[in-house]
Amino acid sequence: MGKIGNPEVAKVFNNYPKHIRQKLLFLRQLLLETASQTEGVGTLEESLKWGEPSYLTKCGSTIRMDWKKSKPDKYYLFFHCKTKLVRTFKERYRDTFKFEGNRAIVFHEDEDIPVEELKHCITLSLTYHRIKHLPALGMGTKQT
Repeated sequence: MGKIGNPEVAKVFNNYPKHIRQKLLFLRQLLLETASQTEGVGTLEESLKWGEPSYLTKCGSTIRMDWKKSKPDKYYLFFHCKTKLVRTFKERYRDTFKFEGNRAIVFHEDEDIPVEELKHCITLSLTYHRIKHLPALGMGTKQT
């Protein structure tokens, strides 16, 4: 797993409950791997936004992750609410993920993460500024 270079981000991860920290670190690793495997993404900036670990590329939209004390059995990947990202994810993956409004994919602490589907969502966010003009962000609709 890639070392967290930003000490403020590391501190936030260290303050999560241990079982949630492991899940969020898994999401982080999945995000880092996806960024490294996606052509044209370039450098991924890891920082804090609103006190949450955040990831941004020059051609993408910010992805944040967090856990909330008020909902201790859930953790989240947040996307910019003014994009069409979550709306598009809902169209394609409505039976795969749970969502919160137009801003988050919600995970329950006891469920397995559908890795390939999530990597696809992450890729769309990391490349958002290159694909936002395409219908359904260039991925079409879910085949039934």
